[in-house]
Amino acid sequence: MSLLRLIFNIAWFLMGGFVMGLAWWFVGVLCFISIIGIPFGRACFVIGELAFWPFGQETVNRKHISGQEDIGTGTLGLVGNVIWFLCFGIWLAIGHLAHALACFVTIIGIPFALQHLKLALLSLTPIGQTVIAKPTY
Repeated sequence: MSLLRLIFNIAWFLMGGFVMGLAWWFVGVLCFISIIGIPFGRACFVIGELAFWPFGQETVNRKHISGQEDIGTGTLGLVGNVIWFLCFGIWLAIGHLAHALACFVTIIGIPFALQHLKLALLSLTPIGQTVIAKPTY
């Protein structure tokens, strides 16, 4: 199973994952310029790593893992997601949607297009989310 994930991740990296991972990291660097943006920047680097190698990983709400709300999963997280959406989220989502459309053109690209759609949704509201490894069965 892990060999298949490796093959998919390498193909993904070549079919848009590299470009979008760099986009996430670029936005992270922009966020680190201001002190207020540091939490956003940290999230960008975590999700950027996911954008480089998405197969075998998934995002979940931190509230479901810890069982309690924290600063990112409560009201401040909602405010942060609104600010994020207006500043950067919409642009990253458009990038992922453009890559998804390009991948949907071929049958082989459909799994990659679906991953781009998942990342497009994540790019709209990333605050309060965390990346975990998918369980293997």
